[in-house]
Amino acid sequence: MARNKEYVEQQHGAYRVSGSRVSLDSVVYAFLRGSSPESIVRSFPTLSLEQVYGAITFYLAHQSQVDAYLKDGDDKFETIRQASRAANPLLYKKLQEARQKIFTSRS
Repeated sequence: MARNKEYVEQQHGAYRVSGSRVSLDSVVYAFLRGSSPESIVRSFPTLSLEQVYGAITFYLAHQSQVDAYLKDGDDKFETIRQASRAANPLLYKKLQEARQKIFTSRS
């Protein structure tokens, strides 16, 4: 009898591809951008094609749960980003000026 494999596990509140340090988020976002499983493996060479298909299958089977988890992560990131901008306005001003300088030099 074949043993069911677990392709995704939770570690410290985060979903990971089992047996790796790759987040489920990374695989799902690549999949949602239209990347093929083979392309995802090229982006994350520590994963096997089987692991990527397993992670995608997990996502599709638990889509509402994973989508809520991803949205929560995006919301937390945005909160941290805004707090960082508020705490370091001079740094962000310098970064914006540097980006603008690079952009105008390429034009």
